[in-house]
Amino acid sequence: MPSLPHKSFFNSRQTISSRRSSCLILVFLFFAIIVFLKPFRDNRCTTTNPRSVRVTWDRTAATTTGGRNVVVDDRHKVMAFVGIQTGFRSVGRRQSLRKTWFPSDPNGLERLEEATGLAFRFVIGRTNDKSKMSALKREIAEYDDFIQLDIEEEYSKLPYKTLAFFKAAYALFDAEFYVKADDDIYLRPDRLSLLIAKERSHSQTYIGCMKKGPVFTDPKLKWYEPLSNLLGKEYFLHAYGPIYALSADVVQSLVALKNNRQAFLCPQLYCLFT
Repeated sequence: MPSLPHKSFFNSRQTISSRRSSCLILVFLFFAIIVFLKPFRDNRCTTTNPRSVRVTWDRTAATTTGGRNVVVDDRHKVMAFVGIQTGFRSVGRRQSLRKTWFPSDPNGLERLEEATGLAFRFVIGRTNDKSKMSALKREIAEYDDFIQLDIEEEYSKLPYKTLAFFKAAYALFDAEFYVKADDDIYLRPDRLSLLIAKERSHSQTYIGCMKKGPVFTDPKLKWYEPLSNLLGKEYFLHAYGPIYALSADVVQSLVALKNNRQAFLCPQLYCLFT
């Protein structure tokens, strides 16, 4: 049987070749997995543009058409944009939110946006305190989840911060609704998404609570209204609460307002007299 040794030798060579091929395939797969997982190291988004922005307004020249501000429509498209209003003393609140419902990394923000159609950012102004601004800069570099407004962050200017927020949100995002929320709430993004997605018969829509109340004329009181002589004894009916939403048509009307409109300090809310 002279052919048997030859057959055995052939099978042996074939086995060695198969083992070499298997080893090469395993090595290739190993390096492919490393290359694939590298962008996700430390849960950092290394391929997308920064999400934090600083918004400033040109007060010397504004482009208008028919009395309305023009916004270049290269905005990011979402179903709704949610701005979490925060301040320099609210570092602990922001950390609490990032440990619960607010994603603590850019990849998480992107996944939440894809799942719900909602984009989220913290919204803050500026201060003359250099140490606080430095701390904010470090926080922005770490989390990349801010919109910084070119307005001084102080209690007496909250009405103007609210208006600046809606203007900035409208300029940056092409959304059906714009949501203003406080930084001391626990939010269910999935429930908010379902609420925003409902069909509505009117394009100018407000979602939230409404209230009116007495105007405080005593300077010693916390809610003292310095412009009480223009209001009378009671505030007009206005938006109220730690969270509310305005449709795009309503926000577009706010964007068209000139900067010299009068703002009133309403209890627990900020009213704009238009």
